[in-house]
Amino acid sequence: MKDAGLDSAISRWRLILGQEAEDSLSACSAGGGQLLSEEEMIMDAALEAIYNETGSSGADGSTGAGVSRRGSGSGRSAINLSKWLGDVRSLFPEDVVSVIQNDAMERKGWKQLLFEPELLAAVKPDIQLVGTLLALKGKIPEKTKETARMLVQALVDELVKLLETDIRRAVTGALNKRQHSPLPSLSGLDWKRTIERNLKHYDAERKIIIPERFFYFDRARRSKEWTVIVDIDQSGSMASSVIWASVIGSIFASIPALSTRVVAFDTEVVDLTEQCANDPVDMLFGIQLGGGTDINKSVKYCEQFIEEPKKTLFIIISDLYENGNQAGLVRRMRELRESGVRTMTLLALSDEGKPYYDERLAAQLSRDGTPCFACTPAKLPVLVEGALKGQDLGELAKRLGLGR
Repeated sequence: MKDAGLDSAISRWRLILGQEAEDSLSACSAGGGQLLSEEEMIMDAALEAIYNETGSSGADGSTGAGVSRRGSGSGRSAINLSKWLGDVRSLFPEDVVSVIQNDAMERKGWKQLLFEPELLAAVKPDIQLVGTLLALKGKIPEKTKETARMLVQALVDELVKLLETDIRRAVTGALNKRQHSPLPSLSGLDWKRTIERNLKHYDAERKIIIPERFFYFDRARRSKEWTVIVDIDQSGSMASSVIWASVIGSIFASIPALSTRVVAFDTEVVDLTEQCANDPVDMLFGIQLGGGTDINKSVKYCEQFIEEPKKTLFIIISDLYENGNQAGLVRRMRELRESGVRTMTLLALSDEGKPYYDERLAAQLSRDGTPCFACTPAKLPVLVEGALKGQDLGELAKRLGLGR
């Protein structure tokens, strides 16, 4: 009698182990015949294109992916790789798609293929992919730039949707105890922001914008009550954090109660405040991933924007591998704390594992009152609210399970 459960398990192992395990697993199968369904055969071909190091596909695309298992080989055409991308996106869950796409670039050297508009349009935008794209942006040919921008825009829109409500609620809750979230009202409608964010929903036939979402001013709090400075390390190791930080900086810039400055640095300092407020995608394309690190220089630059220290939140996003003046950096951060500025260092702003960072410098800054920890984007709103309320950020980070 055929055991469906056993056959299903064997099919999974066949997908995991690859073609080499076909004969051995066939002997264990209740049916003793074909282990994979037609759909599973397409899945297998897509996986073999990336993970099988021993063979190569035919030029006729017989693997179903139409790409080589060693490098890009004979299946390097945009049409075949587009088919492979389509198979991957249709057959695997979204989180698995991201892993497979990134493995394709890292294991098979397909990064240059992202410069073809047809291919770029077919990939699923995610943090790692956009980080790679931004790192290579100087090599993007003119014909691909618009497609690349659309992909980055899609990711930014997704991240904004994920974080904006929580961040705005956190800021409003901290600054206005009577009102924990902006209430919709015609008098409080932010027309400029609502129109800008909904331009992509313009109905050309009816010549009107059909808003997907409305944006409102906080009726009780419209003035710039606090200054928030986001100081971003743009060295190559911080790519994921840079993307998250850019999106979060743009959300801060949209909140009327905050005066927001966004700065990026390597060995030089670039003020990206205007681009961040107007279009975070422009800001991301303005960032140059890679190079050295001079945190002290960036902190010195940011000091000019601190008018009321006790109403200023200063966030450094860096792994703290300082190539500049470490002693000067420690002294500046200590002086900021002593003046009343609320400071924190995010060693990483991402959903990834434990970051690499300069443990000695992080410990020194923490002793001086600037807590240093890695943070997932989902927990940042709670930290921001705690900082604006004057809570001990070190203790708050411990309660949230954040650490170095």
